[in-house]
Amino acid sequence: MSKLAFLFPGQGAQKTGMGKDFYDNYQTARKIFDDAGQWLNLDMEKLIFEKNEKLDSTQYTQAALVVTCLAMEKVLEEQGVCPDVTAGLSLGEYCAIQTAGGLSLKDAVTTVRKRGILMEEAYPAGQGSMAAVLGLSADRVDGILQNEPGVSIANYNCPGQIVITGVKREVEKVSAKLREAGARRVLPLNVSGPFHSPMMEEAGIKLKLVLDQIHLHSLAIPYVTNVTAQYVTDEEEITDLLSRQISSSVLWQQSIEKMTANGVDTFVEIGPGKTLTGFMRKINRDVKMYHIQNVEEMEQTVAKLKSGGSDV
Repeated sequence: MSKLAFLFPGQGAQKTGMGKDFYDNYQTARKIFDDAGQWLNLDMEKLIFEKNEKLDSTQYTQAALVVTCLAMEKVLEEQGVCPDVTAGLSLGEYCAIQTAGGLSLKDAVTTVRKRGILMEEAYPAGQGSMAAVLGLSADRVDGILQNEPGVSIANYNCPGQIVITGVKREVEKVSAKLREAGARRVLPLNVSGPFHSPMMEEAGIKLKLVLDQIHLHSLAIPYVTNVTAQYVTDEEEITDLLSRQISSSVLWQQSIEKMTANGVDTFVEIGPGKTLTGFMRKINRDVKMYHIQNVEEMEQTVAKLKSGGSDV
């Protein structure tokens, strides 16, 4: 029996104008954008639909991206497409949990706003960094990092793509070593801190205090957590996992492999860009993979899913 998973992208996927055609064409989406603006006391239309510097600032990016992805997801559900399991890359995990039923819309949106602020404040600006390592195996990267205490692996994205994180000067030094070891490219990422590193542990502790105040709901379907790449079915696990997630490695490749081993053969990436679709091509080309970042793509995807058609 075919199983369907919804996937949600992480920070970095954001772009000006994302979700505007959903806002213009679907009342459900418009209400989510408008409600979020009231909950956060932010002009979401200006933040997301008009070009501005705030959209790429962590404290604003996280809320903007989650609001956009969830607005798209709710419209997709209205079209009769519902998942058997969900997963999200880093920030996207909040969308996965909300879609799975563990968080209310309001709590998901307000929590990621606080998460973004905590992450931005956790480490002095400009002193931490991240870089994508292309063309080396995870084992090879891990071996090189064994003697580099200021740098660790942030993301296991897919075969041949690992993200490292840590103190900026140490990341730069290790990047040179990785190139010497045969990395095809080592690309600095445009982020404001050493996310998914031990240096984020204090932010995780503060985030737990926020999460402790939230009412978690029973999960209607499972989601797969970045922290362990395992299915989560008990809402009592959510607070601990989300507080650990900020400083833990994102086990994305392992999460996809877990879902496919459990019979998931169809995936839908919901949100701007096609980052997760690109990862999937390197993880498993035998599954069906769709992406939705605008209304036209949603309509095409719904039609193909309902007809059992081929990949988008």
